[in-house]
Amino acid sequence: MTDTPAIQLTDLSKQFGSTTALDGVSLSVGSGEIVVLLGLSGSGKSTLLRHLNGLETATSGDVRVFGAPLAGVRGARLRGIRRRIGFIFQQFELVGPTTVLENVLTGALATLRGPRLGLLSYPRRLRVRALDLLAEVGLEHVAFQRADTLSGGQQQRVAIARALMQDPEILLADEPVASLDPESSQQVMALIREIAERRRLTVVCSLHQVELALAWADRIVGLRHGGVVLDRPAGALDADTVMRVYRQVAVDGGALASALPDPAEILGFGGAPASEPQLSGVRA
Repeated sequence: MTDTPAIQLTDLSKQFGSTTALDGVSLSVGSGEIVVLLGLSGSGKSTLLRHLNGLETATSGDVRVFGAPLAGVRGARLRGIRRRIGFIFQQFELVGPTTVLENVLTGALATLRGPRLGLLSYPRRLRVRALDLLAEVGLEHVAFQRADTLSGGQQQRVAIARALMQDPEILLADEPVASLDPESSQQVMALIREIAERRRLTVVCSLHQVELALAWADRIVGLRHGGVVLDRPAGALDADTVMRVYRQVAVDGGALASALPDPAEILGFGGAPASEPQLSGVRA
């Protein structure tokens, strides 16, 4: 890993009207690190990811990618940064009626001038590269099928190949297996990890599946109400400890409030049982 973090967030906050989506998030991700964001829906995971490629602008705080601040970056400079960041979506975002190969080729559009229509409108070198990437994700045999004829797991593999067409240094993934069955989820996440290790990619991925996150990530970051409540190496955690990020109780006629223990109790102060699992980076 290089000395300069691939991603550096400092006291990042984001307001949407009266709603606080992110609340003072500080986070550093090293080059080549694989980080999973865990938290309930609405905890700020997707909003955080969207700040990393400039799709959202911070209300306050600092976002740096590759050591460069994103604040105020526009036009060609922003496009240049985005070319170095691949994005994998929950719903695949493929063009169903077009071929698998052409869907992968769209990942190279930022490097081309003018619109493209049909496979032959792309340079041969890109068509060859797209076929190589389909082979890398195990789908070269369906290159000329319509994308909407594939299973969900296969479509997400196509989306991974499309992201790799950018030759990214950072790979962002927003709930990439939320629409998949457990077996396909395991296969897709294993593929992403394999590719990330081989290409030395930095990965930040949001998930809901705790066991999958623990098996797959280098590091787990838990979010609650827009703030970081957990930040530890995955190998130092177990499922029961991580599930504290998700625990809730119903109050005020059904409104939800967090049931995480008081930070002092979690850290072993104030008479907490000696066997209580310990978390670092926990906020009230």
